[in-house]
Amino acid sequence: MLTTIDRLIQSHHFLARHALYPILLSSLLAIGLFASRAYLVVRLENSPAISLGHTLTYAFLVWNLFLAWIPFLSSLWAARIHQRFPSHWWYLLIPGALWLAFFPNAPYIVTDFLHLRARAPIPFWYDVGMLTVFAWTGLFLAVFSLRTMQTLVKSFLGAVASWLFVLGSLGLGGLGVYIGRFLRWNSWDLLLHPRNVLADVIIRLADPLNHPRTLGVTFLFAAFLLVCYLTFTIIPSPERSALRGGDQI
Repeated sequence: MLTTIDRLIQSHHFLARHALYPILLSSLLAIGLFASRAYLVVRLENSPAISLGHTLTYAFLVWNLFLAWIPFLSSLWAARIHQRFPSHWWYLLIPGALWLAFFPNAPYIVTDFLHLRARAPIPFWYDVGMLTVFAWTGLFLAVFSLRTMQTLVKSFLGAVASWLFVLGSLGLGGLGVYIGRFLRWNSWDLLLHPRNVLADVIIRLADPLNHPRTLGVTFLFAAFLLVCYLTFTIIPSPERSALRGGDQI
């Protein structure tokens, strides 16, 4: 029978394998930079009439980061289920669907650079750094959640199918970035307004020559995510190389 300490140690190893700690640290840094920015605005403006909107100019970054965590947590949920029920693939359908629906939210943060401009009294370089940390964290969440899901697919269908899954997910992720940024649909609209979302997508994919931005944004972000994914995952760590016995989830 496992003791409480044994369970804590197992949980620690599980979370460490899935890169929770560096991602959590990066998220805390991003939120800390945002909170510091809000504090500096109040101090530097030195005016009681300062608006809440001015203080929380980049508050949408915090919300987008929260959405980016959903696919990562969904992948951890799926991995945990697989640990307990390794042969019950159908148990993974709900966390898998949740992961796929919210996956584009992780790389989506990169597009928030569109909002970047000089906003006194905060130095421009500070906002560049803050946005970079948020975008970097979103990419972390995308890459490591996809790595977990690929490992799950590989355990059931093999290596070739797992890489086809990666390519398909990245393609859908790039399309999701386009849908969110330019069509202004959210992940939950797939459940609330599925016909409208699908209609918007089908119209553009059926006539790509008249919608070059759809294909351009989709392929650009899919290719970018693929490069990021290969950079982070293709070279095994010494610890993973030493295992040689297969993938751990």
